[in-house]
Amino acid sequence: MDKVRVLVVGCGNMGASHAKVYHDREEFEIVGFVSRGNSKIVLNEKLNANYPLFDDFDSALLFTKPDAVCISTYPDTHEQYAIQSLEAGAHVFIEKPLAHTVLGAQRVIEVANRVNKKLVIGYILRHHPSWTRFIAEGRKLGTPLVFRMNLNQQSHGYMWDVHRNLMKSLSPIVDCGVHYIDVMCQMTDAKPIQVSAIGARLTNDIPRDNYNYGQLQIRFDDGSVGWYEAGWGPMISETAFFIKDVFGPKGSVSIVANNASKQGNSDSIAAHTQTESIRIHHADINENNAFLKSDEWINLLDEPDHQELCNREQLFFLKVIQEDLDLSKSMEDALNSLKIAFACDESVRSGEMIKL
Repeated sequence: MDKVRVLVVGCGNMGASHAKVYHDREEFEIVGFVSRGNSKIVLNEKLNANYPLFDDFDSALLFTKPDAVCISTYPDTHEQYAIQSLEAGAHVFIEKPLAHTVLGAQRVIEVANRVNKKLVIGYILRHHPSWTRFIAEGRKLGTPLVFRMNLNQQSHGYMWDVHRNLMKSLSPIVDCGVHYIDVMCQMTDAKPIQVSAIGARLTNDIPRDNYNYGQLQIRFDDGSVGWYEAGWGPMISETAFFIKDVFGPKGSVSIVANNASKQGNSDSIAAHTQTESIRIHHADINENNAFLKSDEWINLLDEPDHQELCNREQLFFLKVIQEDLDLSKSMEDALNSLKIAFACDESVRSGEMIKL
């Protein structure tokens, strides 16, 4: 098969990681970088390359006529760029969230189906073997389940700039929450029926209608419940900022990331996907209420770092294109997690419990 010609739109953290895959793999050919600032220049230098550079997405798309477009821009541009790319005949890899509104996400999926092009959404944890195992073990715990998850980031320097820009269009519990809502929904076959959420605006350095700390709660129709919290900013505590835990009638499964959860790692993108080990606890007890089994520790040898996860995402994108794989379920799942996250956002702003 001929090389897949890719236009990279957005050259910051995620865009640069995806571009490295396209640069290193012979199956891809980069036809250009697009960004509003200097990140495209920095990326060219980092790769020791001389790819065409564009300030304007419309011009880049028209000039390069790519086979695929990789979109890693801020969420408020996702819908427009994705639809333009699809209608221009390109497959799309897009970072989560798919769009900054539910209706926008629905429109992108409708266009992808209409023009028969592939749409892969960057749910990076779906490509992590430890998270796949975490979900599989969690499904063995019985019903109902209790989910406890968070990712609070004491962001400063460059990452505080990134988070402030993100909060011009989305809250932390929407932008980050879709990942962990997706994990909850994969772990239970139950239907989410109700959400509630709280939030706090801890700085005047963000839009007046947004908040930089939020916590959401989800109730499922089998009695399962879950919470997730996310905070961004220099004031966020690093105490217990990395919790990934689930328990049910038969015991519990926890991700124990000793290195990732160390002080100073909360705003490290590399640390966010680290698992290191999984702890399985069995609830079985004897007549004296003593545990019958010791806890199990799973240390998976395949522990990809952030760049390797991006490699796997893009090889999946390639496979989808080459083998014409059906993405209906993954698109439906991405839309579902986004709907739940936005319902939680509505709950923060209204102070009301939201029925789904």
